[in-house]
Amino acid sequence: MGSVFQVTNRTTGDSFSCDQEQSVLKAMEQRGLKCVPVGCRGGGCGFCKIRVLDGEFECGKMSRAHVPPEALEHGEVLACRIYPLTDLTIECLSQPVAGLTSKQTTTKALR
Repeated sequence: MGSVFQVTNRTTGDSFSCDQEQSVLKAMEQRGLKCVPVGCRGGGCGFCKIRVLDGEFECGKMSRAHVPPEALEHGEVLACRIYPLTDLTIECLSQPVAGLTSKQTTTKALR
């Protein structure tokens, strides 16, 4: 087990611990904290976008469509793909409602 760091969420006021080998999203989920919607958990969907305001972290692979280099320079990352190297201060980025709707299907009874 790696070092454990404190993550402070400026948006909600929550604070939680996160192991260096654990993604920030996973640490949030384990504590029942809801800051961002959760999608693929693999860096591809962009739902769990946050901004790191302070601290250092390591990044896993993220979709450049959702986190282009200029966004990364401003601390915008996907919570599912960052791992703390120090204590972090984050803020949740609001997602457009349209991006959160899931496909709905209807079933018709056949007679």
